[in-house]
Amino acid sequence: MLFDVIITIALKEGMLDPEARAIQNALAHLGIPTLSLSTARRFCIGIDAVDREEAGTKARAICERLLANPVIHRYEIEVV
Repeated sequence: MLFDVIITIALKEGMLDPEARAIQNALAHLGIPTLSLSTARRFCIGIDAVDREEAGTKARAICERLLANPVIHRYEIEVV
């Protein structure tokens, strides 16, 4: 069965996010100050699995083995 999985990878709290800092500065120059801003990457993946639990397990393996560095990243998985 095919499951659509949405994986969001973001930096952990306290990690430097230079891309977010640049966007925040640009917004301030446009007259739109922000109190906080962070960036994240979103991956939409089709996974073949027997059930939702297996799809989630495979998605966690994808995060831990390829997409996320556990020292600096956190990730969220949504099986739809």
